Amino acid sequence: MKLNYPVKQAHLMIVIHSLAGGGAERVAVEMCDYWLSQGCRVTLVTQSSADTDAYPVPEGVDRRALGLAGDSSGSVVALWANMRRVAALRRLIVKLKPQVVLGMMTRGSVLAVLAAQRLPCRVIASEHTHPPVQRLPSIWQKLRRWAYPRAHAVVALTSGTAAWLEEHVPGSKVTVIPNSVRWPLESSEPVVAPPERAGRFRLLAVGRLHRLKGFDVLLRAFSQLTEYFPNWDLVILGEGAEREVLQQQIEELNLAGRVSMPGRVGNLADWYRESDLYVLSSRAEGLSNTLIEAMASGLPVVAFDCDTGPREIIRPDIDGVLVRQVEDADALAAHLAHLMTRPEEREALARRAIDVRDRFCVARVMTLWNQLFGFR
Repeated sequence: MKLNYPVKQAHLMIVIHSLAGGGAERVAVEMCDYWLSQGCRVTLVTQSSADTDAYPVPEGVDRRALGLAGDSSGSVVALWANMRRVAALRRLIVKLKPQVVLGMMTRGSVLAVLAAQRLPCRVIASEHTHPPVQRLPSIWQKLRRWAYPRAHAVVALTSGTAAWLEEHVPGSKVTVIPNSVRWPLESSEPVVAPPERAGRFRLLAVGRLHRLKGFDVLLRAFSQLTEYFPNWDLVILGEGAEREVLQQQIEELNLAGRVSMPGRVGNLADWYRESDLYVLSSRAEGLSNTLIEAMASGLPVVAFDCDTGPREIIRPDIDGVLVRQVEDADALAAHLAHLMTRPEEREALARRAIDVRDRFCVARVMTLWNQLFGFR
């Protein structure tokens, strides 16, 4: 289907499970805000109710909450629940008549393709994590293999994810569009002021408290450094199911006075500004919005070189450090110690890190999306 709509006459529908926190959810809200600012009509559809939102939806966006979220016990119940979700979404597409429907993440993308079958709209699927690390039920994997070749395009954040999709979901028309960084960074609730450093140095990490983020590895690495760097502290920002496990690990490693986990904050810009070094300890990543943001904020960065993400952002030893041995606490500690003892090297990396403001700028990334949508 060939589209060529002036953006001010276009209608974009974005479909995502919820806005309950996470990188893809934040990107969905930022995309709504961008296209709304361009004069496009924007509808945002979630399965979850608005009560679960962690991010405020921009005024002017037509927010539709289907209220059909929830876990299903048993395959029959799950099948029925998903049939209801598809039917509800299809009714909404028929009623509102968007020219483009964008599915966010696997489930949102599959439901969008199913709901829009034989309707006169362009459907775009998108993956925001690297599929091999997803714990996706087999039924969703089968549905993805069926749905993605029927989408107008499938968007991957990285070339690594694109290669996986091309191999494992044959027939998909895959294109790579990274997330953008909005500079200067904007703040939202909750606003949590960074505590005064009082001459101390701060190592910062940001992300969901989830096993994939590797904060357990980071804590083991930092425990090796505390004796040699008594004036450095570690802050982990984010919330998630692993909080109690990580808190227990902090106690067991005797790090209670040196590590804090303030939770999720909306004013990340303040925390980037008040930190000295950023660390990404993830076992796997889609792209890593926080890594781009930290670099845009002028922070030197150290990141595990997981299969996708950091290697497409960091230029090794130019604007950051990649640790090849993923999940290796000793290797991470060694690379952190190297920079913690060398302020001049941290400053040199930070000066070049801000290049990501141009490399991942909104104008460049959104031009790619507009071309894919058929907007002008």
